[in-house]
Amino acid sequence: MSETLEAPSTQTVSVPTPRAVATRWLADFSAALEQRDPETVGALFLPDGWWRDLLAFTWDLRTFHGTGAITDALAATLEGSRPTGFGLTEGKEPVLVEVDENTKWVQGFFDFETTVARGTGFFRLMPTGTDADGPWRAWTVLTAMDELKGFEEQLGPRRDKGVSHGEQRDRQTWLERREAEREFTASEPQALVIGGGQGGLTIAARLGQLGVDTLVVERNARVGDNWRNRYRSLVLHDPVWYDHMPYLPFPAHWPVFTPKDKLADWFETYVAAMEINVWTGTEFLGGEYDDAARQWTVRVRREDGTERTLHPHHVVLATGMSGVPNIPEIPGVDDFAGTVRHSSAHGGGREFSGRKALVVGSCNSGHDIAQDFYEQGADVTMVQRSSTYVMSSENGIAVLFAGVYEEGGPPVEDADMMFSSLPFPLVGELHKQATRVLADLDRELLAGLEKAGFKVDFGDDGSGLFMKYLTRGGGYYIDVGASQLVADGKIKIKQGVEIDRFTRDGVVFSDGTSSDADVVVLATGYQNMRESARQLLGDAVADRCSPVWGLDDEGELRTIWRRSGHDRLWFMGGNLQQARTYSKFLALQIKADEENLLTPLR
Repeated sequence: MSETLEAPSTQTVSVPTPRAVATRWLADFSAALEQRDPETVGALFLPDGWWRDLLAFTWDLRTFHGTGAITDALAATLEGSRPTGFGLTEGKEPVLVEVDENTKWVQGFFDFETTVARGTGFFRLMPTGTDADGPWRAWTVLTAMDELKGFEEQLGPRRDKGVSHGEQRDRQTWLERREAEREFTASEPQALVIGGGQGGLTIAARLGQLGVDTLVVERNARVGDNWRNRYRSLVLHDPVWYDHMPYLPFPAHWPVFTPKDKLADWFETYVAAMEINVWTGTEFLGGEYDDAARQWTVRVRREDGTERTLHPHHVVLATGMSGVPNIPEIPGVDDFAGTVRHSSAHGGGREFSGRKALVVGSCNSGHDIAQDFYEQGADVTMVQRSSTYVMSSENGIAVLFAGVYEEGGPPVEDADMMFSSLPFPLVGELHKQATRVLADLDRELLAGLEKAGFKVDFGDDGSGLFMKYLTRGGGYYIDVGASQLVADGKIKIKQGVEIDRFTRDGVVFSDGTSSDADVVVLATGYQNMRESARQLLGDAVADRCSPVWGLDDEGELRTIWRRSGHDRLWFMGGNLQQARTYSKFLALQIKADEENLLTPLR
């Protein structure tokens, strides 16, 4: 279980290798689980250890903190899951990570099985004593369902042949078959996905690989228009290594930051390559659910004006976090002689060169739009109601994604496992140090913002960007140039106020001051995704759903990618990384439900 290494003092000591540590711990973990002994399993964790389970044991996305919670959760799930077959993943050697002289752990991947699925996992083990060969205990463990037995994805050796050789009367070509599949002329979709952005396309691709007949309805004329139609200067703030889509990663020449129109075109390529059934130019008209039959009846109006009634088992709302715009009601708007629009309807600032622009909101969209106004020659002021977390793109990516999503980093599937293995509350704690590091690296930038009257913060508890995103879906800006414009006074700041009312020529603020304006863009975010359900399916359906986004008592995101509170209604959304990662677990739940492996929600 250990090997002899030469210490710097030339004394010969027995030091366990990472593989030895991992093998010993995993053997004990496996034996206790197979004996269905939750107390012994719990003892293999640190007292404040973490277990995150993605479907494998709990059929849900769950996080358990501390040996008491872990033991209780195992006691409730081991009999049903009956995990076996634990072993280190071949070709992925455990490694020792040394953060500093006082902090180190061994981390590695493992495989296992349950009664109905095969799973993968990731652990971080820390030493608990002064003896180098003493007991190591789990700091974090992730267990994740990878595939359902008997319902594996049709990949690699299972791939479709594409043709049936030999004699076949009335043979259909691939194109004829695809046209029939896409139109659902002789069948019904098992799953209907509303929305053709990254959320809708990734869940449709996952379901397609699991053999679930799926239809995506998209109201825009083309796939990708949800990005294509946004403000002209929009470029993703996340890097390419973080943004790959499942099954079809971006090619090696892809830019680090993807322009919106390039991404929109890629979505069309993705639909064709993954054979996703999409009806564009299609409006969702409404639907009802039959609880007894566990089936939806929905109505859509297609591009040619014809209406179609469909009876899917599942409806997936993939209208995104940016679904229903949050538009504040401001008195006097009808008297305003200029232009007022929400950021979702703003195409760009080119037509306002030489004119006065107000941008209400100081997060990513607000900054991007303000920068575009300035670059197009407008006199622009950003209205900042409260404070904003700001980090530079260059430093933020290097610090937050180091060792995971970067050039030459691990394969994206491994990176997703490593990233997912840190429960969200723990990410918040770890990011406090990262936020302090970033604040020091960005100190000149932040000082310039403060001097210009822009108010910065570091998150509600000093945890910076990620927890703001998870709890609020906003409240931050990843700087790609606008912050220097603010610091230089090229983008003016009106801080700590709201628009009280419009006048004919401008606005009056809540502090009594006023400003002329020719255009006001409301970068005021979006309503909770549950309001998308209310808008599309009515109050009766929406009221059965839990609020979407924000963290629950365990630290998992509420409702999204998991049971919504309404049977066979699901919410799908998030950024590209989340869409790639969690579309898999949502698709597995839907497939399991189709195969009667998932207990119906009543």
